Amino acid sequence: MKKFALIGTGGYIAPRHLNAIKDTGNDLVVAMDINDSVGIMDMHFPESEFFTEFEDFAAYVEDEALKGNKLDYISICSPNYLHAPQMKFALKNGIDVICEKPLVLSSKEIDTLKLYEEKYGAKVNSILQLRLHPSIIALREKVLNSPADEVFDVELTYMTSRGKWYLKSWKGVDEKSGGVATNVGVHFFDMLHFIFGDIKFNEVHYKDEQTVAGYLEYDRARVKWFLSIDANNLPENAIQGEKKTYRSIMIGDEELEFSGGFTDLHTQSYQNVLAGNGYGLEENRTAIETVERIREQAVVSNPEHYHPLMSKLL
Repeated sequence: MKKFALIGTGGYIAPRHLNAIKDTGNDLVVAMDINDSVGIMDMHFPESEFFTEFEDFAAYVEDEALKGNKLDYISICSPNYLHAPQMKFALKNGIDVICEKPLVLSSKEIDTLKLYEEKYGAKVNSILQLRLHPSIIALREKVLNSPADEVFDVELTYMTSRGKWYLKSWKGVDEKSGGVATNVGVHFFDMLHFIFGDIKFNEVHYKDEQTVAGYLEYDRARVKWFLSIDANNLPENAIQGEKKTYRSIMIGDEELEFSGGFTDLHTQSYQNVLAGNGYGLEENRTAIETVERIREQAVVSNPEHYHPLMSKLL
């Protein structure tokens, strides 16, 4: 049984980590969140220690290590801009990390974390759950088995409506979240890299605080993409769940169906990490560089490369 800590216990994604820790037969020793609405912990780990101040959490972790109770893993699902410093804390204490996406906000942080890994002997693992999805794996195999010179035309559309709270939270601040392309899109850009190879070209056609669109070229794909949290962009057939969403990936004339199959991907991710097969720093580099470039570059006009939904914005 491995000993875990969880940072960001009150957040949206934390229940998947709590379930994964429990389902893999391990123990949550201590948790931390600046908010104290964390009653969900009682479902699995009612005996876990809990702190609302990072300094108190850090002191507990270090004091317990001195007593011979060193943690094995710190799982991180805090706001994006906190990932890098919190991973550094774990690595400096010789504790392996399991971190949510986006792993970091810049490629320079990947370089720095590599130095921390080398110096302290601990490892960063990331949640890249789309790489484990059966439909994604099948498409990757199809591409790998197709003629080497075949390049696929892809349209990626992802819209997930968010209320007024979103832009007033840390998620609405580019310096803290990385913006829409990073916060809601980084795992799709990783998926595209995973399936279609290295990125060769990257341009942005539209960018505001709720919507971003552009065009990418990979070794094996030309991709028109559109990401939005603006409910006004949703089509009539958007799925009504806890929030209205619309997700479509077209490869030529075929739509990739991957609306289901997500329920246990975090548990699978944890199983892989525990078996020594987690996705590390370098596996994240291409996606992080992609969203970093999207965030930094100027918008250009290139109608030939426009996603069809650009007509709604122009």
